[in-house]
Amino acid sequence: MSNSALHVIFGTGPLGKWTARELVKMGKQVRLVNRSGQAMDLPPGAEMIKADAYDVANNIAITKNAAAIYQCAQPAYYEWPQKFPAFQEAILQAAIANGAKFIAAENLYVYGDTHGQPMTEDTPYAAHTRKGKTRQAMTEALFAAHKAGKVRAASARGSDFFGPDDSVSSGMLYKPALQGKTVNAMGRLDMPHTFTYAPDFGKTLAILGTRDEALGKAWHVPSTAAITQKEYQNLIAQEIGKPIKAMAMSAPMLKFFGIFNKLAAEMPEMLYEFTQPFVMDSSRFTNMFDLRPTPLNEAIRETVAWNKK
Repeated sequence: MSNSALHVIFGTGPLGKWTARELVKMGKQVRLVNRSGQAMDLPPGAEMIKADAYDVANNIAITKNAAAIYQCAQPAYYEWPQKFPAFQEAILQAAIANGAKFIAAENLYVYGDTHGQPMTEDTPYAAHTRKGKTRQAMTEALFAAHKAGKVRAASARGSDFFGPDDSVSSGMLYKPALQGKTVNAMGRLDMPHTFTYAPDFGKTLAILGTRDEALGKAWHVPSTAAITQKEYQNLIAQEIGKPIKAMAMSAPMLKFFGIFNKLAAEMPEMLYEFTQPFVMDSSRFTNMFDLRPTPLNEAIRETVAWNKK
């Protein structure tokens, strides 16, 4: 297979963009897909097209001759149980039809509440929330298809991610901090929590799509050691040169705001991630592919710089 083989990425959020950048560095031909056909700050030479990811026939057409397909897109957070499985299945069918690898960007919801125990790739699935059960069903369907020989698949699982191009961490933390406003946090500020840097997530996905030995497994994205939300905020404060005032949102507060905001309404069931240690072990991928996480100070510096633009 030539080095310039086509790689198709569904989604132009931070994970889609950083995966595209890594693949372009590798000399791959990259095509990105979203609903509008528009996106900013794409790597030079990447193709951008408009498509409805629920349209299986069109997905098959736009991924013809693709070496790998990357699933970095998703419906609205509050629509996951209703729409996400069909959304991913429509893209998966294109990979099956065209004989392409299928690489999924996933999170840690499948493990459920581990009561503070670190999560590895061997941690049993025990999703107990609506969105967690949705994610578990999706990953089980994906690897069942791989095991049945229908598709060659792998997935990358990261914890809460941040970095350039990420509007969520920007809106909740970085922008308010730079403006001297109160930042929003969740749960407790004194519990260890793993944070994943979006560019490292993109590097991981690109490796999964170009290394056959990665197939058939879920892998944790290389991430720095868990720190508390307060420690994370202090590092950002050091970078921007002024203190950060934070408000930790409790379940009752989130439920109240959820009356007016659909996104906030989805957060109480996930609050267990922020009221006890939430630690992801990513050593397996680092040991296998020699990819180490970006040092946290460097990642924060780059994220602050992007948010200052």
